[in-house]
Amino acid sequence: MREIQNVSVIGLGAIGAAYASRLYDMNPKCVRVIADEERIARYRSRDMVVNGRAYAFDYVSPETEVHPADLVIIAVKYEGLAQALADIRRHVGPDTIILSLLNGISSEEMIAQAYGDKNLLYAICVAIDAVREGASVRFSGIGRICFGERDNTVYSAKVQRVKSLFERANIPYEIPTDMLRTLWWKFMINVGVNQASAVLRAPYGVFQAVPEAHELMVRGMQEVVALAEHVGVHLSQDDISGFDEILYAMSPDGKTSMLQDIEAGRKTEVDYMAGAVRRLGRQYGVATPVNDMFYLVIRAMETLQYH
Repeated sequence: MREIQNVSVIGLGAIGAAYASRLYDMNPKCVRVIADEERIARYRSRDMVVNGRAYAFDYVSPETEVHPADLVIIAVKYEGLAQALADIRRHVGPDTIILSLLNGISSEEMIAQAYGDKNLLYAICVAIDAVREGASVRFSGIGRICFGERDNTVYSAKVQRVKSLFERANIPYEIPTDMLRTLWWKFMINVGVNQASAVLRAPYGVFQAVPEAHELMVRGMQEVVALAEHVGVHLSQDDISGFDEILYAMSPDGKTSMLQDIEAGRKTEVDYMAGAVRRLGRQYGVATPVNDMFYLVIRAMETLQYH
């Protein structure tokens, strides 16, 4: 089995920078970051700092002719996914594995439409509390990447190659047997804690200490549990309760990606969270009052920030 030797990363936010730093620590020459010329100039003027260490990543523009990567990691937001799929084109060859770290349940479908699903692996990040401020990223826990084929009863060659890379790079991982269920489980978490944190402008510590905030988060998750049954994915109250073990282990000062977007005045991923829940609710005749509220409030917050 040929080892993964070179990795291209697109999206240098909190998540992308955290995992890119681990790859760089393993071998600075193995990782390159895809970015447009404006971003490259900004990055080169001030190195990205991850947990106090400066990283001089190898930056390449989408127009640069390169040898295809063994692995492409996509860590942009949904708003930037269409552009990212165009920007990685020179990095994708016949044998390139593509791994998406986006929230939600639809990025893999969009990637498959652009590149096919032959070399696509499903993935999510769990329990990472990385926060980016300017050119600085900090995290107390890097969490783990759950990844694999839809069914991982037997590990495919692609899964084994990524598994070997993560072990060499000290990136914690998990390979669930049922990856579709894991995607929906993470979607449930994001719908609850990301959106409640944005509405309340609350870091993780608020959900650890304030029962009403915790209850708001849980009610958002319960609507996803109800919808999952309609697509053949079994989630339960135990899955919601099980998230508490992760939640209470996270830094109280840590912030969800959606809260970071609200604080920075960026467009959020509410369309792919509450928006997706609302669309599925209408499709299957399931009431989604909490996510209706999340959608309206977060959309209003975005509008107010832009004026």
